[in-house]
Amino acid sequence: MSGFDSGDCFLADCPARLAVELIADKWTVVVLYGLSRGPVRHGRLIELIGGVSRKVLTQTLRRLQAHGLVRRHAYAEVPPRVEYELTPLGATLIGPIHTLTEWARANGDAVLDALDAGPEGETGHPLSGHDHPAPMY
Repeated sequence: MSGFDSGDCFLADCPARLAVELIADKWTVVVLYGLSRGPVRHGRLIELIGGVSRKVLTQTLRRLQAHGLVRRHAYAEVPPRVEYELTPLGATLIGPIHTLTEWARANGDAVLDALDAGPEGETGHPLSGHDHPAPMY
């Protein structure tokens, strides 16, 4: 017996699983965190996040908007101005994101040490020697 029953929320098309898949996307958590201090323009988000293309950021923002986590506000100005902000639903993720960030700070070196060691104690991962990219938080 696997320990799972048909009522488990992370199986098949359960809404909880779909929600986890949404926030497990590479850029979702970073974008939500970037919006956590209030409305932000697209260009400013690119600067805050770093490493994300305009196209991918736009796709991520659209997906988050479609799922009710982000609101897009276009101002009737010349030149046009658009800002993105968290919805009340999106804001509920900031606490869990903060918890994950703290876990990453506390355990990031241990994760990379394990990766450096490899499955058989091998070394040579591109991030070995702790030449790690700067954290985004």
